[in-house]
Amino acid sequence: TFLHMAMDIAYHHHERWDGNGYPEGLQQEEIPLAARIVAIADAYDAITSRRPYKEPSDHTEAVRRIRIDRGKHFDPVLVDIFLECHERFAEVQQKMMDQTQEPLTRAAGD
Repeated sequence: TFLHMAMDIAYHHHERWDGNGYPEGLQQEEIPLAARIVAIADAYDAITSRRPYKEPSDHTEAVRRIRIDRGKHFDPVLVDIFLECHERFAEVQQKMMDQTQEPLTRAAGD
């Protein structure tokens, strides 16, 4: 069951609520729930993370863009839930950044 869920996430998290995603063009509840959840988390990470081709946007911009894609890219019910707890995303991201930078800080101070 766990591996099936992992496969659903890997394969379907780029599907879109409106059916314009890939690889199969699934829409709405045809998209596995786990993939719909991860799609929002993945978008948040992509928006707020530095990439070779772009600078990161801030938390407010990520929330704005996810809100705009409610009912288009993302499950509207899950976006509503995200909007209720979006501050937690920023907290977790900051904690992860602190943890990944901590060893570098110690090494530089040696």
